Amino acid sequence: MRKLPLSILKAIGIVAIVAWSILPIALIVLSSFKSDRDIFSPSSHFSFMPTLANYELLWSRWGDFFHGLWNSFLVTLGATLLAVLVSLLAGFAYSRHAGRGLQASAFFLIFIRLFPPIVITLPLFPVVNWLKLNDTHLILILLYATFFVSLGTIVMRTFIDQIPRELDEAAMIDGASQFQIIARVIFPLAAQGMLAVAVFVIVYAWNEFLFAFIFTTTRAKTAPLVVAEMIGAVEGVEWGVLFAASAIQLLPVLAFVILMQKHLVAGLTAGAVKG
Repeated sequence: MRKLPLSILKAIGIVAIVAWSILPIALIVLSSFKSDRDIFSPSSHFSFMPTLANYELLWSRWGDFFHGLWNSFLVTLGATLLAVLVSLLAGFAYSRHAGRGLQASAFFLIFIRLFPPIVITLPLFPVVNWLKLNDTHLILILLYATFFVSLGTIVMRTFIDQIPRELDEAAMIDGASQFQIIARVIFPLAAQGMLAVAVFVIVYAWNEFLFAFIFTTTRAKTAPLVVAEMIGAVEGVEWGVLFAASAIQLLPVLAFVILMQKHLVAGLTAGAVKG
């Protein structure tokens, strides 16, 4: 009987956390099917006539948004592949090789992760301009991947630490090189850890605004920039269209995280438990 009040409190806490997370998403999706007058009407929160007019207007008036979605996809895919690959190789090096230099560099990885992106953005601008990488997908891929390599390396090192070294030694006895060990031994066993790193990069790269705002203008402009343009439109904000764009941008990454939730949790917890 004493445990009953505690169970009720836990249930209330879980419901509150879930509601806190789901309500903003539900608000965005529902508002995308409302007319502008219904969006801010207190009596039309859940009682309204659904309409697809906002999505039709988004397609006809804001074609740049869908081009921005394609740019976001390309940048996110490239940044994820690069960050995961580099994190895997770096995590293997930190896990299998010891030394004061490596330990110091590991501390440096954690240290630089504490810096906000704006600190490095302005000094990078003349360098990027000199290399003629402004308004390209490549510069965003490099920046997004670099920003998450430090965290990804720490995650992968912790995960690879759980893989027995005897497997590496057995592969070496069979004549495998370091890269063959990584490809045939570490890669399959560390797949869930790599997926955990990939989810972090995907969520960040898909929604990132600052780097895209500073280093792109037209060709590599991503979806968040187009959404910002909708907010600052001269003719006024079309809230229904804005919510439609937000819903379209939100749903792919939300669906991906939900589908990968099982593997994500396994990847995070497996690397955190000492054998």
